[in-house]
Amino acid sequence: MTTPSDLRVGSALAAQTNNTSITQVFRYSAATWNTHRIHYDKEYALKEGYPDVLVQSHLHGALLTKYCTDWAGRAARLTDLSLRVRRFAVAGETLSIVGTVRAVRAGDERRALVDLDLVETRGSDGETCVEASATIEVPRSWIGEGILP
Repeated sequence: MTTPSDLRVGSALAAQTNNTSITQVFRYSAATWNTHRIHYDKEYALKEGYPDVLVQSHLHGALLTKYCTDWAGRAARLTDLSLRVRRFAVAGETLSIVGTVRAVRAGDERRALVDLDLVETRGSDGETCVEASATIEVPRSWIGEGILP
């Protein structure tokens, strides 16, 4: 597990698991005004060819955001997150997120930028649901000696 004091390119961040539920997916649809029936109506989702109601793309994004901010804490700031959903996940599945440090860059005299590659997999078969990248602005003191120019 990478701690703030040993950030290096290639460092792995600890995995985080998220247990989704039908209630969570329904509430997320309500909160985001997402009226697509595949997110709350199992019979409709079945007719569309899915095995159950689906986790929303935006909920995947929210889980990835939480992963980044949980790891970085209050001293840091998530500045960019981009994601691509590769496969669906159904409500009730456990989703696991892992991150790897892709780059460490200079920011200003007090801050550095850490670029992460993120992968979210579903527990039912280990398939990748989401590939993502994030940039987190961190205190320069988190970066080991000789890492930044």
